[in-house]
Amino acid sequence: MSAVLAGRFAPHVAATRAVLLGTGGVGRALLRRFSDLQGRGLASGLNLVGVANSRCGAVDAALAADQLAAHIDGLDLPGSIDFADRAFAATAAVAGRRVVIDATASDAVAGRHAHWLAQGIDVVTANKLGQGASLLRWQAIRAAQTAGRARYGDAATVGAGLPFLRSIRALVAGGDRIDAISGVLSGSLAWLFDRFDGTRPFSALVREARDLGYTEPDPREDLSGCDVRRKLLILARAAGIALDEQDVQVSPLLDATLAEVGREQVDATLPRLDAPLHLRLDAARSRGARLRVVARWHAGGASVGLEALAADDELAGGSGTDNRLVLHSTRYRDRPLQIQGPGAGTDITAAALLDEVLEIAVA
Repeated sequence: MSAVLAGRFAPHVAATRAVLLGTGGVGRALLRRFSDLQGRGLASGLNLVGVANSRCGAVDAALAADQLAAHIDGLDLPGSIDFADRAFAATAAVAGRRVVIDATASDAVAGRHAHWLAQGIDVVTANKLGQGASLLRWQAIRAAQTAGRARYGDAATVGAGLPFLRSIRALVAGGDRIDAISGVLSGSLAWLFDRFDGTRPFSALVREARDLGYTEPDPREDLSGCDVRRKLLILARAAGIALDEQDVQVSPLLDATLAEVGREQVDATLPRLDAPLHLRLDAARSRGARLRVVARWHAGGASVGLEALAADDELAGGSGTDNRLVLHSTRYRDRPLQIQGPGAGTDITAAALLDEVLEIAVA
């Protein structure tokens, strides 16, 4: 057994015990932010007791966040799917609520969300594969929340913490009916098409966006439209619409060859995007339009795809990684509700996660 797992656990009281799953860009940014808050005395109600990735994990109720982060890469403790359960069992002497922070993009981890919620364990997630995958999984998460009386913090799944989901749920709770949802929901794709002016190949911009941490580790997740589809599903379901994956028509940016190559061949194959997207850029410019990847839902259907928008279109504005959401409802029928702000980046996603964890800790 790992020395850290078998170590001494200080019998002190904390409002919340948290386990972080995922030590990629978002996970490490969260650890840095949490360590800073600890140093300033602003996280006294939260005790991070475990950190894990897919290879290994560290469990100790007495270590600070930066110490846990330092331990993790040298441990042999498997970061398996039941890591959080074992971490909470190993730190049972520490009182308080329990929360799993999912900073992964793992389908297997998302498949455990309902399991934790049913046990009364709160879940705070940036992983879109919980509520943005199959309809059955979404329904299971909702049922588990009720059964376990647990909270499910999902603000980081769409818009990196922008008040998209909160606004939709507040409208619905107030008796409003959402009639249409449209948006630029990918910060990475927003950044790409804000920068894409024909002076650089689109493939070069994709590599830069990946290196900046704006895209998923495999940028095809973004280019395929799958990531945007998941976000549209999450938004629609928050509005009470039982939208299924098959109900969303997706027009991907990538072709079959790029979609099918191995991950190690992606960089070499990305230039296949350059010529067709340059043609679409020229066509849009000839009409004074701007290219944006747009997600839409209304009574007639749902779609995700690249559109040439008029310069004064509600979704054509913004810059950088800005996300933009437009809601039509019974309350906002003539003039839709619009929300805009930065929607990509490890630091703002980590901040959105930690904000919800701290909200649980002081509840």
